Amino acid sequence: MADEIIPTEASAAPEGAPQDAPQGRGPRGGRGRGGPGGGGQNRGGRDNRGGRDNRGRGGPGSDDGGEELIEKLVHINRVSKTVKGGKRFGFAALVVVGDGKGRVGFGHGKAREVPEAISKATAAAKKAMVRVPLREGRTLHHDGNGHFGAGRVTLRSAPQGTGIIAGGPMRAVFESLGVADVVTKSVGTSNPYNMIRATFEALTSQTSPKAVAQRRGKKIADLLGRGGSQTAQADAEAIAE
Repeated sequence: MADEIIPTEASAAPEGAPQDAPQGRGPRGGRGRGGPGGGGQNRGGRDNRGGRDNRGRGGPGSDDGGEELIEKLVHINRVSKTVKGGKRFGFAALVVVGDGKGRVGFGHGKAREVPEAISKATAAAKKAMVRVPLREGRTLHHDGNGHFGAGRVTLRSAPQGTGIIAGGPMRAVFESLGVADVVTKSVGTSNPYNMIRATFEALTSQTSPKAVAQRRGKKIADLLGRGGSQTAQADAEAIAE
């Protein structure tokens, strides 16, 4: 019985298994960190997850179908919240976003840091974009008024070469919208939030001759005529029908 050999763990291992591998590292190798190419696959997985997160958070061309948007930071304000033990400070941002081709929107966001507040406001502005009809792609079709709270604004179309005669938050709206010639006037408060909302109220009331002609069942030439018996008679006949 003295010559009996007791098998050890190394001798009990399956045939072909490496004998010089460190003991107890099997589970780690099973996760792919020890075998050939295992670590690269895990690192690639982490990189892929990071890429998906970046695209999901609004990477280039993810939310807007590839179009380039004009982003304007109108106002940023530091806000505070009184809590037990002191005050907690944050930031509020107001951003205007447009494509320069007749679409524009605004949004505001709050966060503890400035970049995060701006990103929240930009995302809100992209979701709230509206389309405004433009004449010849450069100015408004007609005059308009808007008010919100104590803010009142007046918008007027202008001939080519006038430029954007507007100040403060209103200029950012028209630059993002793509308007090249407009005359504006703001009366009342200078609060940027109220001025922006009043401006958007005036812009959303804009209508084009094409939309009016479709709604009234007329031709655009009849609406653009500058008076005269023929135009008046045509209008009367169209209304009678």
